[in-house]
Amino acid sequence: MTRPLSRRTVLRGFGAAIALPWLEAMSRGRSALAIEPEERILRHLFVYVPNGMHMPDWEANREGFEYDLPKTLEPLADYRDRITMLGGLTLDGARAHGDGGGDHARSVASFLTGAHPKKTDGEDIVNGQSVDQRLAELLEGTTRFRSLELGLEPSAPAGRCDSGYSCVYTSNMSWRTDRSPVSKEVDPAAVFDRLFGNQDPTESEAARQKRERYRRSVLDFVREDASSLQRQLGNSDRQKLDEYLYSVRQIERRLTESEKLVGPELDVPDYPRPAGVPSDFAEHLQLMFDLASLAFETDSTRVITLMVTNAGSNRGYRMIDVPEGHHDLSHHGNDEAKQAQIAKINRYHTGLLKHLVDRLDSVDLGNRSLLDDSMVLFGSGIGDGNRHNHENLPIALIGGMAGRMRSGWARRYGNETPLTNLYLSLIRQAGGQDTKFGDSRGTLDDLFEV
Repeated sequence: MTRPLSRRTVLRGFGAAIALPWLEAMSRGRSALAIEPEERILRHLFVYVPNGMHMPDWEANREGFEYDLPKTLEPLADYRDRITMLGGLTLDGARAHGDGGGDHARSVASFLTGAHPKKTDGEDIVNGQSVDQRLAELLEGTTRFRSLELGLEPSAPAGRCDSGYSCVYTSNMSWRTDRSPVSKEVDPAAVFDRLFGNQDPTESEAARQKRERYRRSVLDFVREDASSLQRQLGNSDRQKLDEYLYSVRQIERRLTESEKLVGPELDVPDYPRPAGVPSDFAEHLQLMFDLASLAFETDSTRVITLMVTNAGSNRGYRMIDVPEGHHDLSHHGNDEAKQAQIAKINRYHTGLLKHLVDRLDSVDLGNRSLLDDSMVLFGSGIGDGNRHNHENLPIALIGGMAGRMRSGWARRYGNETPLTNLYLSLIRQAGGQDTKFGDSRGTLDDLFEV
């Protein structure tokens, strides 16, 4: 190409706009090897799981780079050099502080805010701004979407949950302000339409209706634009674009198959994609992970939150022979059989997380992968579910952190070190001049000594 391709180039068609992945044609004539560390884009993804962990299977056996990967994270063994275990971090805002029960509600509401939520089941909710939304403020204008909030269970607008706390607290971890939670999207098809719609609400709705009427894929609407672009690309970029469009088609196909009730096996162009969430837990979560990866790959956003379930989830996991409710099992009373079941659920979750990590690592950015330029924070606002404790939380950072943080090691901080110290560090790395976030008392500067 005679001129570099803009990073914001999209393929357009009736009611559709497909953002592109990174291509060599976007590098302005420079090799990927010539990109300076400070030019690399760090993507942030916060993944929350409920009810704490079986901590004996979580904690690293030693500090430093020679720690043994704990059992819970063994499904991610291929990425051992990009997993950083952080021990000793505390979420003081999730403690009672005189408010009595409600640890599950507080653990979610406080997880990304560090605030102590006001105990109420009315409209007078008060919490704090979450770190994802602070990062979204700092990065606003660089991407199409400030942030994406995803989950497998809906956000509640009101109601009484968990010892008198509003259900708003138990089902939202992203807060734009201290009184404004950001509801999460649980329908993968809706996320897909948001990512690949053309941002004109009237035309997008018309396009969806047209797709339903003619049973066509979103890719059919941008085919002409894609063909025109491919004629301008080199061989490597053409192959990458083909692979990317194929992955979009595969996700669209899975969205169709996941909710198909009756009828023969039909390809996406011959069958309308229905609304509604998949009935299968694993398929639902994997689709959300795929969409999160696509959002990062196309630089549609650089900040995503994902709640695997809402606080205190009592979901059973029959697919791994654990029919008992997760929350019930977490109150194990030191019963070894129940603890073994909790450990099994924890490992199942990390096994599904591997789907996301695999996908991020498969995306080529030239001399590195998308995983190398991402930070996936995986953890919970409760340590041991039986104790409902909020110190020494299970927190792992997965990814290469865009070369800004040391990865592949274990670090145990002193007792009562605020989790928000980590968040303040992330904010400052994103260009914020903040001196405090939540209950922070400093930063975790040692993470950034690369």
